[in-house]
Amino acid sequence: MGFHPEWNDISALVNQSESIFIKKLSRNDTSWADSSKNGHQNGFFIPRPVAESDFFPKLSNSNPEKPHIYDVEYPTFWPASGEIRISTIKYFSMRNPADKEKARPRYEWQHTGIPKEQFQQLSPASLLIIGKLKQASFGSNYWIIVVDSVSEEAEIIETAFELGADFHYGLFDPTALAKPASETDQLIAELSQAMKDGTLEQFIKKQTLPSAETLAGTAQEKWLVENDLSDMNPYCVSAPGDAVMRISRDIEYSIYKQAELRFRAAQVARLLLHGGGDPIGNLVRAFSELDSIFLSAAQTRKSRAGLSFEHHVGRLFKDGRIRHEAQAVFGGRRPDFVLPDVKELNIAGDAVIVSLKTTLRERWKQLALEKPFGAIFLATVDDRVSGEAITEMGKNSITLIVPESLKKAKESAYAGYDNVITFRQFFDDEVKSKRPSMIIPL
Repeated sequence: MGFHPEWNDISALVNQSESIFIKKLSRNDTSWADSSKNGHQNGFFIPRPVAESDFFPKLSNSNPEKPHIYDVEYPTFWPASGEIRISTIKYFSMRNPADKEKARPRYEWQHTGIPKEQFQQLSPASLLIIGKLKQASFGSNYWIIVVDSVSEEAEIIETAFELGADFHYGLFDPTALAKPASETDQLIAELSQAMKDGTLEQFIKKQTLPSAETLAGTAQEKWLVENDLSDMNPYCVSAPGDAVMRISRDIEYSIYKQAELRFRAAQVARLLLHGGGDPIGNLVRAFSELDSIFLSAAQTRKSRAGLSFEHHVGRLFKDGRIRHEAQAVFGGRRPDFVLPDVKELNIAGDAVIVSLKTTLRERWKQLALEKPFGAIFLATVDDRVSGEAITEMGKNSITLIVPESLKKAKESAYAGYDNVITFRQFFDDEVKSKRPSMIIPL
């Protein structure tokens, strides 16, 4: 799983940096670390736009006999192990430079001179974080951390840097990580005015978190407006899986964060300003309540993600006129959806069980118990599932449904597995082609 510092340590380094580079690691970036062979790679690749920026040290030709090769050596600090490495960035500007007919440009910058053990046994879509320090420290101008995608730190980083569902890599300005001034300042102004007017309690009572259904509907409508569509019919949306991932992981989360800021700030304001007393004194006395507020915030975010995924997939079924039954109970089980319905399932017809998991981990194993009832499909937007888990699911007759972009993404392990299909393939092949009676005619 690699090893990495906790978020507090990462955050401290981020605050000391003038620029941050984050990359979602592909298997090509990490497979060398798990191999017993000593290959020529032994490092990760830097995307061309980042390599051509001024983030990394400038490369130059150090060997006149090989003018097509540019490189640079520079010290890097690895906080996980506390060591300094002399790393190398190398760029081969041309393939087969000696053969004029086969010679062609290359667009790969290779970064080596890194601790192999920190890249071993990483989950798919793990994160590489490199900070360019404002002032040299630890014997270097750069620090590098690898964060396993299944860790809590990865989730915090995705939130702090607002990494979207389609994120692959990017450069970030640490000073821009604060809340947008307009959003924050507006809330401050409203709270301040409520205090002056003596209407703080009324203001606080008005701040609520939207229900999962309301939140999902708002996010869906925003996506529809963005894409100039009237509904989410999966046969009219080119990539329905990507649409669900974008709505749930990006649009809805952005809406939720705005509502959460107001709701949690109101809760904290009530405690700190209680009775018109000293805010510091109230803070100390109400610390346990504050702790509960923030614990509740974290738990609510996680439960909200699962509920929203169900609403979005349900909208695809509804707008596609696909017969389905949600949360149906049979045999002591309650999958998210049964297509077309439990009645068809009970008579051993050609029914389909569709379960949803925003994150898989080991929870897919309970689905194997449903095998006698019908074909089992497991839909997810999780890009961290290992090849071993996918193989094990295949042995248990479980087919994964993933967003279209994740199936082919270099960072995920889905490519090449027959028991992994896209949402597009599910609707076209498993429903429309194999089970056309599930679609209600116009």
